[in-house]
Amino acid sequence: MISSKLPNVGTTIFTTMSQLAAQTGALNLSQGFPDFNGPQELLDAVGRHIAAGHNQYSPMTGLPALREQVAAKIARSYGVTVDADAEVTITPGATEAIFCAIHAVIRAGDEVIVFDPCYDSYEPSVVLAGGRCVHVQLNPGDFSIDWQKLSDALSPRTRMIILNSPHNPSGALISRAELDQLAALIAERDIYLISDEVYEHLVFDGVSHASVLAHEALYQRAFVVSSFGKTYHVTGWKTGYVVAPAALSAELRKVHQYVNFCGVTPLQWALADFMAAHPEHVEELPAFYQAKRDLFCDLLTPSRFTFSRAAGTYFQLVDYSQIRPDLNDLEMSVWLTREHGVATIPVSVFYQQPIPEQRLVRLCFAKREETLRQAAEKLCAI
Repeated sequence: MISSKLPNVGTTIFTTMSQLAAQTGALNLSQGFPDFNGPQELLDAVGRHIAAGHNQYSPMTGLPALREQVAAKIARSYGVTVDADAEVTITPGATEAIFCAIHAVIRAGDEVIVFDPCYDSYEPSVVLAGGRCVHVQLNPGDFSIDWQKLSDALSPRTRMIILNSPHNPSGALISRAELDQLAALIAERDIYLISDEVYEHLVFDGVSHASVLAHEALYQRAFVVSSFGKTYHVTGWKTGYVVAPAALSAELRKVHQYVNFCGVTPLQWALADFMAAHPEHVEELPAFYQAKRDLFCDLLTPSRFTFSRAAGTYFQLVDYSQIRPDLNDLEMSVWLTREHGVATIPVSVFYQQPIPEQRLVRLCFAKREETLRQAAEKLCAI
């Protein structure tokens, strides 16, 4: 019998809940994907490039035109200049970028600090690289960093810290002041960063995203990851990118070329065209998703769920303590799906050690208005 390299890994909760939603006919507010299409001009561009014969391998690092558009967007968004050739790498999804960044620097025995609740791909990638994750719980309530816990978690074996802002599942944001605090904490240590910023353009209420790209001290030791799928409503395209200083990019690319080699060529051409023609898309995205958040939260206000509006991402956490405190969040998610027709994600799956008294589920509001209204009607009826 084979000895598994990932003995504790099974089917992800996202797959499980989406399958349950399909089986029961429930509205799927569990897995994080839109139920609407990306911009028609972007979709049309794919067919145009396929017909034009752009169907062979792209360069391993990504199409030059797309890398240049990423660099231009970074300059507009954050006021910093990155080298499109040496610092930007296009990858088949942000998850692959994270995997390659981890494998570029993590060796057997190294420790990687992750903040719970954290996205589920981080730890398996660390384990496969021979490392070990050290889990630091974010503060309950506002999901901010507990700086004492982080300081206590640092050791001579700490080689990487993984940040995620805007944060999945909570929607919490890391501020510039917190980035400064982190920089001071690790200034004298040989520690790398992954900054998972796939929701960078989904930040609400007039707040600006504090990107590691714009923090010179942190960027010098960082892999900054983002996602075209999240930004352009095409998650199934599985196309992302990673920006890192030239020396780190070179190490990441050594891994990337033997994992996927390159991304899907016509999709890269289409994205490059659309980004060049519509730089305003990312500027309009916060208002687009804030309107969905506000509609959904307004509709949920009469319900027995309690919540604070998410500061970013397209996820909304809701507390069900006043409804079924006898159920843990996994039981609650199944109950909501089977009995009330709305599929959600339990927050405990994002923790190494769940908080026993926490009663939170995650809802995705990247949905059409009709879907949000139907879901809210069902949830308010409970």
